[in-house]
Amino acid sequence: MEKNSQVIFDKNSVEFVTVAAEFCGFLERSRNAKRDVFVDTVLKILPLLYLKASMIPPCERIGIFDPETFVTEEDYELTRMAVAEVLGSKDDYLEVFLPDMAYSDTPIKKCISEDLADIYQDLKDFISVFQLGLNETMNDSLVICKEHFEEYWGQRLVNTMRALHDVKYNHADEDEDVMGEETEDENELL
Repeated sequence: MEKNSQVIFDKNSVEFVTVAAEFCGFLERSRNAKRDVFVDTVLKILPLLYLKASMIPPCERIGIFDPETFVTEEDYELTRMAVAEVLGSKDDYLEVFLPDMAYSDTPIKKCISEDLADIYQDLKDFISVFQLGLNETMNDSLVICKEHFEEYWGQRLVNTMRALHDVKYNHADEDEDVMGEETEDENELL
């Protein structure tokens, strides 16, 4: 048991917990955020999250049962909708790194908000278990989170970063957004 306790209190594990908690907290506070501030912040948190997740030391499960999950469908949907509202028309992107793409003639549409909500769900469940402070479940939650990072949300994270990079730096269709904002501003003046 002591060896496993060392893994959950390892410097890299603790730093991962810290960044994961910051990511979850930021998404929970993101409602009504300005798009550019939201995108800038997420583009800074995601690479750090990826780095810290990749540095989690090797660990093995102790228990036979999965730790409790905490994120409900409603929590997930509220998070997804808050992000979708902030991103507006920039939420959708075309995905190219899905296995189904090899057999598809048409692009597959994805949503940044859904990707971030998926990552949020895994991390929030993980953080919630850590807050309980039980070494065995903390260890097993870390193992599961690391496995999900390797198999699922790590790839989703980097794909989402690509889409967010495009939102931040691709100004090709910015004129449409700016024109729409100017019209609203003009209406307020009348």
